[in-house]
Amino acid sequence: MRLLRYEHEGKVGVGLLDGDLIVPLSSDKDMGQLIAGCGLDEISSLADRSLGKLSVNEARVLAPIRRPGKIVCLGRNYAAHAAESGMSVPDEPIIFPKASSSVIGTGDAIVHHGICSRVDHEVELAVVIGSNAWKTSRKVAREKVFGYTVLNDVSARNMQIKDIGLSNPWFRSKSLDTFCPMGPWIVTRDEVDDPQELDLECRVNGEIRQRGNTRDMIFPVDELIEFISTHMTLEPGDIISTGTPEGISAILPGDVVECQVQGIGTISNPVVPDPDG
Repeated sequence: MRLLRYEHEGKVGVGLLDGDLIVPLSSDKDMGQLIAGCGLDEISSLADRSLGKLSVNEARVLAPIRRPGKIVCLGRNYAAHAAESGMSVPDEPIIFPKASSSVIGTGDAIVHHGICSRVDHEVELAVVIGSNAWKTSRKVAREKVFGYTVLNDVSARNMQIKDIGLSNPWFRSKSLDTFCPMGPWIVTRDEVDDPQELDLECRVNGEIRQRGNTRDMIFPVDELIEFISTHMTLEPGDIISTGTPEGISAILPGDVVECQVQGIGTISNPVVPDPDG
């Protein structure tokens, strides 16, 4: 299934994507509540075609989860990206948080904030957690996955470099408002045969800047779930963003950034100048 949040005629709903048509769900639960409280079969049964179908082009597609409880990101999870950054390959996963207030959906604008001298794109496969994971072994890790989506880990590179030099956390450089485009929908885990065999691509104004495959992750999805859940409980609706391949580059006001993951979808976001100067 492809599940999405959408806005139409001033109302926000959750629906199932059927081709290019949205089938509304007959439930007043939001996406987070559905993930936490319903199985895939139950969610599928909520698709109510009597409510009418809406073309995806008629609606505004929103971020699939408005405010995830946690967004756990991976640093240097592709060897070539570590190399282009002038850094070593890590011995264990490098995790850092991204503020949920930075989440936007496809079509929403990335703000090139005035305090940023350089802003970069980072296309990533994102994992949506479906059930509590605490000290979860790799053998059963994928059972904790609800589905997958696309995430652009937009980064204030000048801030990140400064903070790394001072041995400070990366949190602020990753968490500015609008720095987490996500979507366009969630593809449930039953439709993804192998999350380690997916092509990733980022285009800026139609030009390919990043191209990679999730098979090149240093730490695959199941190992990431095991590692992170050793340190904290992963809860339904939490996001793990699994790192970016090589090819990071600066984006500027006027650019349009497209991030695509094979079999999942594409998010597209314009870059605009800081309205506050």
